[in-house]
Amino acid sequence: MVAPGAGMAWGCCCRISLMGARFAATGLAAQSQRRGGKGNQVLRLICTSAAAAAAAQRKNVAASGPEKYTEAFIKKQIEEFNIGKRHLANMMGKDPETFTQEDVDDTYRKFLDIQKHEDHMRAQDVSSDNTAQINLIGSRWLIKEELEEMLVEELSDQDHRLFIQLLERILTQPYCSTEEEYVLKFRKQLDIESKKLLAEPLQYDEQGVAFSTGAGQRKTARATVVLYDKGTGKITVNGIDYLEYFPVLQHREQLMFPFQFLDRLGKHDMTCTVSDGGKPSQAGAIRLASSKALMSFVAENEIEFMRQAGLLTIDPRVRERKKPGQEGARRKFTWKKR
Repeated sequence: MVAPGAGMAWGCCCRISLMGARFAATGLAAQSQRRGGKGNQVLRLICTSAAAAAAAQRKNVAASGPEKYTEAFIKKQIEEFNIGKRHLANMMGKDPETFTQEDVDDTYRKFLDIQKHEDHMRAQDVSSDNTAQINLIGSRWLIKEELEEMLVEELSDQDHRLFIQLLERILTQPYCSTEEEYVLKFRKQLDIESKKLLAEPLQYDEQGVAFSTGAGQRKTARATVVLYDKGTGKITVNGIDYLEYFPVLQHREQLMFPFQFLDRLGKHDMTCTVSDGGKPSQAGAIRLASSKALMSFVAENEIEFMRQAGLLTIDPRVRERKKPGQEGARRKFTWKKR
């Protein structure tokens, strides 16, 4: 940025140059009078050149002279600088009110270091399109007490929050996978419940068709299923087609939900045996049994998705018992005055 006094100095230089040209023209005119008529032509050329140069200099002074660096212009530049400094402070996670010029210079040096690092990575044929992310499934960030114990230092809630924010910002960078070991130091592994669920190995019948078995319960209903691979979607319950056995649409939807969740509709045949309970509880028992049988046909990550969806968890709800002195579990006898 040019200093405000530069335009004034430039104007002075232009006036001095113009005065020098005039003095030179005057001297040449005197010589031309002594030498003859040819000197007049040289004089006209010099005067014309001097006038053109002076006009061009005046134009440059008007374009970039004192008018450009007025008080309003300088005030506008200062406001834009303060706005940019606030944005830079927010981007670096610092307080804009206490962000000094030294912090600006330090940030600029950090940006230069990042640019040098990227140039170095490109020189090693490492593309910036490498956006492989760190796998954080099955882990969580350390809480404040755990981080204090690890660093042997007391932290405030704000420091802990800022530290987690900076780690999450690292995960958004293109080369974050190179710092996977460092980031995972501040995460704690969680026990994945699906690892405790053991899928039964596939069995094969006489025709070589793979099948799996499963058992489930809901209230007093008990169900066992045999699930065959490479089927057409045929399902029988106690020897009856499930459309006839469960005339209510809600019961059929509950029975078919595990297949719909895993996008396996029409890929398996299933034979169910169910006893006790009513139709709603029987549908729930078959749903749990078929989910357990499907574990043998899917990958480990899909088993975890099934567990999170509640397909592998027994429904603990049961019918509430009747209470003495009242008509049912919650219902009271009708009150009569007499």
